[in-house]
Amino acid sequence: MVPVPLSGLQPSRDEAIEEWPWLDEAILRSSRSRQVCMTCHFFRHHPGPNCIPQLACHLHQGLIAHGDHLTHRCSGWTEDLHRQRGWAPEVA
Repeated sequence: MVPVPLSGLQPSRDEAIEEWPWLDEAILRSSRSRQVCMTCHFFRHHPGPNCIPQLACHLHQGLIAHGDHLTHRCSGWTEDLHRQRGWAPEVA
């Protein structure tokens, strides 16, 4: 899978990100490596209601439960050029 440029990660769903479905164990699997959702090219934070961040996967266009982004990943996990060069603002 070829990483999509960050500027190209536009949701194709019409509804707001807050209305995306939650990703469950059918998609996310436990991981004990650095290959977890938070380090994935498709992982993003979005401002949610009451300023609580919504964690989202733009590959599956679904929401990730808080905490699962640290311990789970899907089969589509991919590292992008920014992280290969040592820059990962989501992890900072």
